[in-house]
Amino acid sequence: MPDFTKRQFLTALAAGTSYASLGRAAPAPLFAPRPQDGWKRYAVTTTLNLATPGRLAQAWVPLPSVSDPAWVTPLGNDWHGADFSAREVDAGGARMLHVMWEPGATPAIAVTSRFASRDRAVNWNDPRPVAPLSVAERAQYTGATQYIPVTGPIARLSGQIVQGLTGDRARAAAIYGWVVCNTHRDHAVRGCGTGNVGAMLKYADFGGKCADLNGLFVGLVRAAGIPARDIYGVRVAQSQFGYRSLGANTADVTSAQHCRAEVYLEGYGWTAMDPADVRKVMLDEVKGGLPLTDPRVAAVRKGLFGAWEGNWMPYNHANDVALPGGGGRVVPFLMYPQAQVDGVWLDPLAPKTMRYSLHAEAI
Repeated sequence: MPDFTKRQFLTALAAGTSYASLGRAAPAPLFAPRPQDGWKRYAVTTTLNLATPGRLAQAWVPLPSVSDPAWVTPLGNDWHGADFSAREVDAGGARMLHVMWEPGATPAIAVTSRFASRDRAVNWNDPRPVAPLSVAERAQYTGATQYIPVTGPIARLSGQIVQGLTGDRARAAAIYGWVVCNTHRDHAVRGCGTGNVGAMLKYADFGGKCADLNGLFVGLVRAAGIPARDIYGVRVAQSQFGYRSLGANTADVTSAQHCRAEVYLEGYGWTAMDPADVRKVMLDEVKGGLPLTDPRVAAVRKGLFGAWEGNWMPYNHANDVALPGGGGRVVPFLMYPQAQVDGVWLDPLAPKTMRYSLHAEAI
């Protein structure tokens, strides 16, 4: 019998068929994003239908604003509906569509964003000169936010993790490993979590979801004096490597929001990282979970330090976002639609109640 191809392996994996049942040893799992695999284009449509006609309503819909010629290019937005005014606005680096409906109108709209993306991976064996961050950028990405401190307990913990290490790459790797080994993904947390790193440290509770775990990672890296940031977005397609927990497995991506992280390293620039997704694989990939020692976990643990797949649309890397026209409303990050009806703020983590959905397709 000829050896199995990668495609056959992924097909068997998706079907729940083990290599042992086929009479041969399982190959080492593959997780190796490759920028060489080329660009793909996607469209993501956010549809809102907020309330019955006649009620005063406004909404803020996140739009993709991250652009990097190496891995992502926004291709424009359009929207459809009736009896509303809408304008694209920017709040601290978070691009959004601010929509206001006229009195008596039905508060409904469909907003479509298109973008091109590809896999991203650093070549650790080929450091090159990169443009330095400006003084303002370095201050921003090593500084504190409302929910991410960089002094006090987090600085002491960061110092313990990187003690004796030299070089930003080695220190970032140590913090990445610490987060992978000392946090846990908590299904009870709503949405992607709040990203309240200060509370995690106060109560020594290192559980949560991506906004919490990657927020902790970013805070620890910043506390070590290394620029780092979260990027907030949504998964739009399956993982090409067969990991069901690392992709959107249906066209309905209403609950597929995910934030990733970047660290700025000398010789490499902004570098992709995602320790939170390692914990997601451990908890969600198979029923009953996987240990750190499982080869499937080891593969993504290695891969997500420096790489990620292009099956994800990034919105922005902004924190403490003040919603224009929102009467002083500030959200820790903008990854979900926000809306207000008759002066009451709707819950963005309850899409069925708030009445919104997201749909993704390849184009």
